Amino acid sequence: MSRDIWDPVTYAVYADERSRPFIELISRVGAVDPDYVVDAGCGSGELTADLATRWPRATVEGFDSSPAMITKARGLGTSVHFAVADAETWRPDRPVDVIVSNALLQWVPDHRSVLEHWMESLAAGGWLAFQVPGNHDAPSHVAIRELCASRTWSDKLGGYQRLAEVDDALGYCDLLNQGGTQVDAWETTYVHVLKGENPVLDWVSGTALRPILDRLDHGDQRRFKADLGELLAQAYPAKRYGTPFPFRRVFVVAQK
Repeated sequence: MSRDIWDPVTYAVYADERSRPFIELISRVGAVDPDYVVDAGCGSGELTADLATRWPRATVEGFDSSPAMITKARGLGTSVHFAVADAETWRPDRPVDVIVSNALLQWVPDHRSVLEHWMESLAAGGWLAFQVPGNHDAPSHVAIRELCASRTWSDKLGGYQRLAEVDDALGYCDLLNQGGTQVDAWETTYVHVLKGENPVLDWVSGTALRPILDRLDHGDQRRFKADLGELLAQAYPAKRYGTPFPFRRVFVVAQK
């Protein structure tokens, strides 16, 4: 898995839109006074700090595979301990009361096994809460895949598989509903109204395009983004009020 799949600066442009699913996710976590809370895939750490505010007596830790994001998180000056770690190999040194993961697992090829391990890592009565984008078949991602496979770009990008396929809400309910675990799973499609000349291109540049652009030199990066920008402008035409960008997400909250 890529170490720097997020661009902290570009990612932050749509911080409000990206934070809303996190807030709605943790609102369904019923932990009252947890001792140990972990944010898996904490990004730049602002949302992890919200966990420390909600549970001020807890030890709160955040980890991310992106050194750039962890550097930014450590600069916040919070009580949270931040570390560079990979979701596939991370192991807690004691049972965890709450594990939160916001838009991480779509980057993890064997994320179902990771989820099972996280459930095993929970203390009795502990909570696992995660959300993943469910937009694999959205026009934005179809355009990226088709462009990578095109005659122009296939030599450099044709074999690239960007994301692991995620389940729907029912799939995760089936996976985690074992041994008395209670699972709450649902899906939401947000319609973000974005501003700017080609805002969907700006959005995907903060995450989805990072691993792709990392394989290209600067000249090819500009050309690829120009080609993709044309496709995205057609797929998401601007309206008088902005550019509507539907974005489906899958949410799961499980109590052990």
